[in-house]
Amino acid sequence: MAPHHLPFYLAPGSGTDTLMVVMGLFLIGTVLWVGTLYWKLHSLPERMAHKSQKLQFEFVAVLGLISLFTHMHIFWIAGLLLAMIDLPDFGTPLRSIAGSVEKIAEATPAADGEDVRTEAVVAPAPPDKSGPAKGKEHSHV
Repeated sequence: MAPHHLPFYLAPGSGTDTLMVVMGLFLIGTVLWVGTLYWKLHSLPERMAHKSQKLQFEFVAVLGLISLFTHMHIFWIAGLLLAMIDLPDFGTPLRSIAGSVEKIAEATPAADGEDVRTEAVVAPAPPDKSGPAKGKEHSHV
């Protein structure tokens, strides 16, 4: 009762449905492509912070993981903003200051048990000018 010539999109009675196989492969490929696009977009703040050697890289990575597991987009936005901002590096100058202070402390010539004291150096007042403000003591450390 069926016509002898069926259109290509209809499955023959004794064979496989070619259109369904093609659409199944297309669906699997599309799901994989969209998933890859999602992962690339989701890791964008982390890649930005890593590429520019940001100090807050770990914090951006944690925000990305929190947003992934909680599905709260505010954490992803915060990570993206934090990856774009350059935070000042306070640690390096403070370490340098601490190292310099340690060198100064080690270079102080102290004998066994003696306390090293610096004496105040008094600058003489100029002979031609007189006044109470001109005879101040100046200490140099």
